Amino acid sequence: QVCHGLRTPQLPIWLCSLSGRHGVLFGTDSRLLSDWKTERVFHLYFYNGQQEQTKTAHLTIDTHSHPWEEDPREDPSSPGKRRPPVEMAIRTKWAGATVSWNGTDPFF
Repeated sequence: QVCHGLRTPQLPIWLCSLSGRHGVLFGTDSRLLSDWKTERVFHLYFYNGQQEQTKTAHLTIDTHSHPWEEDPREDPSSPGKRRPPVEMAIRTKWAGATVSWNGTDPFF
């Protein structure tokens, strides 16, 4: 029997399998689970426990970014357009969101 707290978490949390590695993406604001207005700009944290990650990555998600401001002539597969799998996973829930790594070099 799974306890109620595991079926309905009090904080947003996702277990991720990205590029063959596992990690956890989580937030510390419980309103993200119940109030859609908090999904404008919010913070998530990512931790994968790998040796190259020395601290939890603090990510700022902006779901009202302006994707039309990107250069449409740039090839989506060019190095400037490639995105880390963590960002792509976030965009499965919030399509078009921009992800700021807040000074951490993107990894994965």
